[in-house]
Order: sequence, then structure tokens, then C-alpha cells
Amino acid sequence: MYHDMKRFFREILESPRRRAIPIMTSPGIELAGATPAEVFRSGELQFRCIEALAGRVHADALVTFMDLSVEAEAFGSPVRYSEHENPTVCESIASTAEAIETLTVPEVGAKRTAETLRCAELCAAKLDRPVFGGMIGPFSLAGRLADMTEIMILAAVEEEAAKALLEKTTAFLVGYAEAIRASGVNGIIIAEPAAGLLSPDMCRQFAADYLKRIVDAVQDDDFPVVIHNCGNAAGRQIKELLSTGCAALHLGNAVSIPELLPQMPPEVPLMGNIDPVGVLKEGSPEEVYAKTSELLHATSAWPNYVLSSGCDVPPGVSMENVCAFFRALNDYNQTVQ
Repeated sequence: MYHDMKRFFREILESPRRRAIPIMTSPGIELAGATPAEVFRSGELQFRCIEALAGRVHADALVTFMDLSVEAEAFGSPVRYSEHENPTVCESIASTAEAIETLTVPEVGAKRTAETLRCAELCAAKLDRPVFGGMIGPFSLAGRLADMTEIMILAAVEEEAAKALLEKTTAFLVGYAEAIRASGVNGIIIAEPAAGLLSPDMCRQFAADYLKRIVDAVQDDDFPVVIHNCGNAAGRQIKELLSTGCAALHLGNAVSIPELLPQMPPEVPLMGNIDPVGVLKEGSPEEVYAKTSELLHATSAWPNYVLSSGCDVPPGVSMENVCAFFRALNDYNQTVQ
């Protein structure tokens, strides 16, 4: 179990050696000899996948599975499982003001949230480096409950209904984040990809202000909160995302990290953003190495940059490509020490 997160973040900012914290758990599924349909139902199996991958490559911190259907399923959304892909929400349950009003906020631990908490407990107890739990953000959860098109319409023309749904998603997620912290992990990454579809003003009103409630509830020097946004608009939302008070930002491959680093406070790490599909899954090992090296050199002037994938790495990424990603990191670090 790792404890000193204040020191961990200080070392990110002060050391010339570049750190890597990819959102990368699915390559461990094959190492564990399992399928996604099995893994996403079992916290113990999720831990075994993370442990197996951690034994093959050295990320500076590990992340639990970023399954963004878990919280919606706890609310009652039907979920489709696959032998080859992450589970997906397949039907909206809160697309009208009436449905939102009758929607019940579930208990933390309902459905598969108990399994994700079990995985977090095992990771905290048994792994040798910092571990970040993973969970969805309030607006993205609302989009899964209502359907993304419907939540965008509600936010634009039925603000009261949209905010009523956000009150319920936030109430659940505050409790869920508190339970993740209580599991013993060292921090949390909140995935709020749907916020990347919003204007900056709407991002603050419908995403950042609710994210801030979660940050305020759980974050301190020992438990940092990282906000992930992989939308095209994320580059115009830095101010709004930072208004949450989060310890770090994680951005997707739709934006340019070197162009956005000048907007970041030097004491706040920015993580990202190797394309998880176009590069890590579909590229050759040589292409993965080249893209990773290119990003590392393009960001060399900013100590607060942390190498990562642009989003959750999907099932089917080869270990050859995973190793090429880390080989590029190791080779880069040899040049700066």
C-alpha cells in the first residue's frame, strides 16, 4: 500500500524523469486468461488483471477499470455485456422530467458497484504503487441515464429537469467517491467525457459545478482527484475544469497537449493523450513508440506533464504495443537523467 501522495505529486513536478499513468487495465484481461464479460462482473478478477499487467510493465501509478456503465446500472439502466468489448448501457431510463422525478438514487454498493469497490480494496492492499480508483462524472452519468441527445436537449431547453437529474447523479457519486476513498486507494480519476460536448459556460453550469462537490467531499493532500475530459471542446474548458479544484487534469487525444500546457498552472499536472484506439490498438509497435516519443519530446519544457493514454485503453490492445509505449518512456527518461 502506498501512502504519501503529496510527495508523489511533488516528485512529478520536481524530477526531470517523466512519469506515466495510463488508463490501461484491459490488456491485463488476456494476461489473466479471461474475457471482458467475466472481468466486468468480478472485482477479484479485475484485480487479477491489474496485478498481471503491473507485473509486466511499470506504470508509476495504476488505475482500476474505467467501466462507465457501472453507475448507470446501479440506477437501473439495462447493460449489454460483450465477450470482446466493455459493457454498454443499452436503454435510457430518465429522459423526461417525470421519469427523472421518480428516479431513485441507489445505495452505494448496489449492483456491480460492490465489485468495483472490491477491486479497489484488493489493489490498495496488495499492489506496490499508487492506485487511482475510477468512476464516471455527474453529467456523463446523466447522459447514460437519459441518453446523450436527451440530456443535451434538457440542458438547453429544460434546465430544471436537467439539474434535477444532476442532483441525483451527484448525490450518488459523492457517496461512491467516499466509498472508493475508504477502500484504501490513493486517489480517484473521474471520467466526464460528455462535458467535452458543452460550451465553456454550459460546462461550468452542468458539469464543473457538480464535479466540484465530489472534489470538495473527498480530496486532500493524501487523496488527489483527477478530472478526465476527452471531448473536442476540452481545450476551451481548461478554466472551467480547473474551477473544480481538482489536483490534476487528464485530457483525450482530440486536443493538443503541447498547445494546452501553457494554460495550466505549473503546480497542476496535465495527463494525456496517446490515442487509445488509432495508435495503441490499431498501430504497429513502431508507430506506438514513435507517437509516444514525439509527445514526450514535444512536452519536455513542462515539468507538470504526465504521459498517459488519451482515454481508457480498450480490450484487444496487444502487449507488443503496450511494451512499445513504455519502452519509449524509458528511452526518453535515459536522456534526461
